[in-house]
Amino acid sequence: MLKLIRNGLVYSPDKLGKKDILIAEEKIVKIGENLSISGLEVSEFDFDGKIVTPGFIDQHVHITGGGGQAGYSSMVPEVQMSELIACGTTTVVGMLGTDGFVKELTTLYAKCKALDMDGITAYMHTSYYGLPEKTILSSVANDLIFIDKVIGCKLAISDDRSSFPSEIEILRLINQVRLGGFTSNKTGILHVHVGALESGIEVLLEIARKYPTLIQHISPTHVIRTKALFEQAIRFAKLGGMIDVSTGGTQYDEPYKCVLEAINQGISVDSMTFSSDGRGGVKRTDPKTGEVTYRPAPLHRNFSETVRLVKEGGLPLEEAIRLITSSPAKNLKINNKGFIREGFDADFCVMDQDLNLTEVFSRGTLMMEGQQVIRKGKYETSM
Repeated sequence: MLKLIRNGLVYSPDKLGKKDILIAEEKIVKIGENLSISGLEVSEFDFDGKIVTPGFIDQHVHITGGGGQAGYSSMVPEVQMSELIACGTTTVVGMLGTDGFVKELTTLYAKCKALDMDGITAYMHTSYYGLPEKTILSSVANDLIFIDKVIGCKLAISDDRSSFPSEIEILRLINQVRLGGFTSNKTGILHVHVGALESGIEVLLEIARKYPTLIQHISPTHVIRTKALFEQAIRFAKLGGMIDVSTGGTQYDEPYKCVLEAINQGISVDSMTFSSDGRGGVKRTDPKTGEVTYRPAPLHRNFSETVRLVKEGGLPLEEAIRLITSSPAKNLKINNKGFIREGFDADFCVMDQDLNLTEVFSRGTLMMEGQQVIRKGKYETSM
C-alpha cells in the first residue's frame, strides 16, 4: 500500500517548508505540494503543524550489551528495538567494547539481522577494543567485503584498557578497512574509541598530517572526555576529519555546549556527529556512601542534546538535526539514509512545535504513533 504524509514542515535536513511525501514500500518516491494520487489505495497521515525530519542515526550502540568490567554479572543486557524507536533511532551501528570474548561478533551480526527483521536498519563494526583484531572471517577486509552488515572496524587508543596500538598497527587497520570498503562499496571506517589518557588522538593527528587522504577512513569517538582531548579533536576536524561527540559516558562539559564551542572555532556541524554509546556499562560510586552501582548508558540523549542545541544554544533546527541525520550518514557513507530525498529510505521522525517526538517511521512503516511505540520486537510483546 502507498502511504502519503501530508502537510508536514519538512527538514531534509534543509528547511523545505510544508510538503507532502509519498511512500511506496520502504522508499520515498515523491516530495511535493498537494500531491494527488488517484486509482490506488493510499493510507494518509496529516501532520499539519508538525515537523518532519529524517530518521535518526546512532553510530555507536552496544546493541548486544556492553560492560563485563566487574565480572559476569556486570554485563549489560542487549538493546530492544522499541528502546531505539522511542528515541527516534531508525538506523543503528552496533559494536563490541572491551569485551571481545564473551560477547561474540557472530552474536553481534545476528542481532543486526534481528533488528532488520523487526523493522529498523542495523550495521556493525568488526573487531573490538584490542589487538590482535578479532574478525568473523580471515581478516578485517574480508569481513567488509563478504559480510553485508560490516561497514568498519573498532579499535581503542589512549585507554588503560586498550592494547596501546602503535602508529604502524593503526595504519595497517586503516589499510584493511580502506581496501575492504572500496571493494564492497562501503564506507571503510576505523571507528576509534578514545580514552582519557594524555596521549589523546595525537597518533591520529600525526597520521592525518602525513597521509591526508586517509583521514576520511578515521572516525574518533568519545572526544569530549577531557578539554585537552576536545582541543585535539578540533584540530582533527580542521584537517578535514569527522569527530563524534558522545552524549553518554564521561564528559568534561555538556555535549551541546561542546558542539557550540566547536562551531565558534569554525567547525561545521557537517563535520560533527552525536552518538549515544548506548548500552555501554556505566559504573557510579556514591561520593557519600561509597556504594558502587551499574547502569546501561542511555540511548535517548542524542535527541535531547539536539533539542538543547536549538532551545538553549539558539542553533537553527536545520543545523542541529544534522548531527543525528546527515552527518553520520556522510561519515558512514550510507547513501540512502540521513536525508529526506526521493529514492531514499522512508525513515522519518515527526515532532510537534515544542520538539517533542510524536511519530516515527522506519523503512516506510509507522513504528511510533502519538508518542507511543506501536511496533516492537517479537519477544517484547510477550514480556
